[in-house]
Order: sequence, then structure tokens, then C-alpha cells
Amino acid sequence: MKVAVVAHAGKTFGGGLPELRRTLAEAGVSEPLWTEVPKSKRAPAAVKQALEDGAELILAWGGDGMVRRCVNALGDTQVPLAIAPAGTSNLFATNLGIEPDIAKAVQVALHGDRRRLDVGRFDGERFGVMAGAGFDAAMIKGADDLKDRFGRAAYVLGGAAKLNAPGFEAKIEIDGTRWYKGPAGCILVGNLGELFGGIEVFADARPDDGLLDIGVLTSEGPVKLVRAAARTALGDAQKSPFVRVTQGRKVRVKLDRKVRYELDGGDRKKVKSFKVKVEPAAITVCVPGAAQKGSAAR
Repeated sequence: MKVAVVAHAGKTFGGGLPELRRTLAEAGVSEPLWTEVPKSKRAPAAVKQALEDGAELILAWGGDGMVRRCVNALGDTQVPLAIAPAGTSNLFATNLGIEPDIAKAVQVALHGDRRRLDVGRFDGERFGVMAGAGFDAAMIKGADDLKDRFGRAAYVLGGAAKLNAPGFEAKIEIDGTRWYKGPAGCILVGNLGELFGGIEVFADARPDDGLLDIGVLTSEGPVKLVRAAARTALGDAQKSPFVRVTQGRKVRVKLDRKVRYELDGGDRKKVKSFKVKVEPAAITVCVPGAAQKGSAAR
């Protein structure tokens, strides 16, 4: 099997990329196609080149941003994607039971199960974990400068700085039918259940059910926002009177002002309207087999 490694050169864990090379060689992959990129935005070109060179497996080294870029570049190919989670939160890998351990990641890549998974598409760009607009995107933007110093805690610190961010009016259609109209502080569209640092936001989310999970935080003001966030942290976000949740295949959102959005933890520009849809069984991902699972994957 011809293996291609697409690595974010700025991400490290364990023994780093030298250890990944050694581990692959010990597993019989002595000459992988190897590309290191300085930023995740360079990953799509590397993935496309690897596919042109006949890669039968893409192994992505990096965090959620790197994984999302690779997912986007894979298009409709059947070539599996494996992950060596080397980011701050690694939400995509964590949801699938892939541990931040080089030896285990290589074993999953070479000998794990192959699972067809859905992806979401936000106005033409794919995501694997979530898309969000409002408070969560502002929180992530606020955390960007803190992640290297504080890791996951940066999201809390970044969020605290955004508690007084103004809400907005939203109209949300699910599969062509109006589902919500009113004030909102945050709109989330999830493909997986655990979104922020291990907090399960969508209890019923599965990445292979052909559905997206949609949530809107209806609270306005910092006090209500903190109450809703606390319920989310305790694992019962859907019991909050300020949270509404549903499922669907297509989402259309219109806002009364421009709001920043994010994809898989990467902040983007501000938008006043957007569309999100699911692409069922769009990619093949290497996941732990029964003998490899350190924890159950959803």
C-alpha cells in the first residue's frame, strides 16, 4: 500500500515527525510519500499531489484545521484518510476514538477499520465536526492568540472576553421548513457530538446517519449565556430553556446583521446568511478496530 503523509510542520507531540517516520518504517512503510507544510492551508495541494502520485492512504498529521483541509481536498475519492492527532483539541479524532499516540495512530491507519462518514458543507466548504455562527466563532477567534500558551483553556479565556457580545435576530429553515425565528447568541451545526474540549453538545449526533444536528442558543445577555453554557458543560445542553436542537439535511440561515462564523474551530469572515447541507457517506476514514479501541467511538 502506498502511504502518503501530509504533515503540519508546526505541530508536535510525542517524538514528533521523526518518531512518525520510525514508527511507519517499523510497520513496513519505509518510503512513504512525505510532504510537510508550514500552514494547514497548504495541505489541499499536498493531498491532491499525493493522489496524483498514486497514494492509497493519506495520513494527516495535525489538528482539526489540518484534518478539515484534507477532507475538503479528498473530494469524492475513495482513498482513506488516517489521522495522527497533533493539534490543540483534535475533536474529529477524539470523537472517533483515535488517541494522540503515534504508535496507536499508525496501527489504526494501517490495520484499523475503514468507515464511510458524512461531512457537512458550509457554502461550498466542507467540515467534519461543526460549523457555527455567533458566540462560538467569536470565542474561537478570541482564543487563537492564546492556544499556544494555554491549550484548551484558551477557549474558556477567549469566551469570557466575548460574554458581552451582542445577539442577533435569526431565521432558520430546516429542509425547507421554517424551524426558528427570533433572538440568538449562537447557531451550531454539528456532524459529531463532542464539540468543545470534550463537551457533548449533540447527544444523538452520528457521523454516518445522513443528518446534521442543529442547535440555536436563544439567550441574550451574559447571565443567560453563562447559564446555558453551564448546562452544556454538564452534558445536558438540550434541557436548557435557552437551547433548541433538531436534525436535518439542509439548513438555511438569515441574520439581521453580519456575524462571524467558524468551521471545525477555525474562524472565518462575517456573514449575514448561509447554507449548510450534509454530504452522506462522503469520505472514508481509518478508525480503531474492535481490538484497538481505547474508548468507544460514536
